[in-house]
Amino acid sequence: MTDTPPVPAELSFEDALQRLEAIVSKLESGQAPLEESIALYEEGARLKAHCENRLKAAQLRVEKIVVGPDGQARGVEPAGFD
Repeated sequence: MTDTPPVPAELSFEDALQRLEAIVSKLESGQAPLEESIALYEEGARLKAHCENRLKAAQLRVEKIVVGPDGQARGVEPAGFD
């Protein structure tokens, strides 16, 4: 494995996705030498995981209000995104 820096925790989803798209484009072009391609792939895998974690965190923050039979709000529960 090459020595590439970790993804900063504060990196936004949008910035991580933009970087990931640039990596995919460069890898698909076939213009990167082997060692650079390996480093790019590793960085891309970390960015993918970062984006998935950001999406999961956002999903958990979205809640729906649960209304009881009497029409009164009785609490909240995580929203389903099926």
